[in-house]
Amino acid sequence: MFREGFGSPPPHTRYLDGAALVLMIITISLLITPETYHQIVDTGADSRRFHRFISRMAACALLSFALSLGAALFITGEHVFGLSAGLATTCFSILLALSSWYALPYLRWFETGHRERAISARQQTMTESTPLDQQIVQMLTEARVILPGVQALFGFQLISVVRQSCEKLPASSKVVHASSLGCITIAVILLIAPAAYHQIVFRGQDAEEVHRVGSLFVTGATIPVVLGLAGDIYVVSAEITASPIVGMFVASVALGS
Repeated sequence: MFREGFGSPPPHTRYLDGAALVLMIITISLLITPETYHQIVDTGADSRRFHRFISRMAACALLSFALSLGAALFITGEHVFGLSAGLATTCFSILLALSSWYALPYLRWFETGHRERAISARQQTMTESTPLDQQIVQMLTEARVILPGVQALFGFQLISVVRQSCEKLPASSKVVHASSLGCITIAVILLIAPAAYHQIVFRGQDAEEVHRVGSLFVTGATIPVVLGLAGDIYVVSAEITASPIVGMFVASVALGS
């Protein structure tokens, strides 16, 4: 939205760009959800229930990602080669993604894996005793999984501030964008904190306090991430639709989700 000439494409392209952004936000949210579920519900322990939850979130995330990918490719294809090529590229990419991620696995589901699925169903309510060192590794890994996406968003937010298109935004949108930048900054700091705490306080040795404090940092970091995403969704939606009310509605839905 902050690139130069955003207002020149036809309205359907701008709306589709906004839809692709919302779908990508949904994808990110679904991929981050297992981390907070793991720390809040299971307190870092492993269980079959958690594994099944991860599988469901991943399946939903792949669907929204496929649709977002198709929308982005349509915009590019239409801009470079025309409407027909854009539609063809979109249909091909979405069909390929859905076939590879859903159709092929479900076709194989009918032919094999019956015994393994039966065992998994019987073990669904079981909770394994997870060693402390493994819990700490998982907690630090979860922080590293979220951090690259947050850092990428942070970089785009900083770049957008120096673009001429940002100067044309209403004062309210500038304030919201700056607040979102501040929220993402806090999230980056919180996500890096567990590794620093682990190394400085305990010199990399495992301790229950490392897992407890690190889990608080990682789980707490998702709050400013949500606020930062919702703020920028408001800015983008209000700019695309030229309506602050629509921007507030879309941002509220994203925040509530």
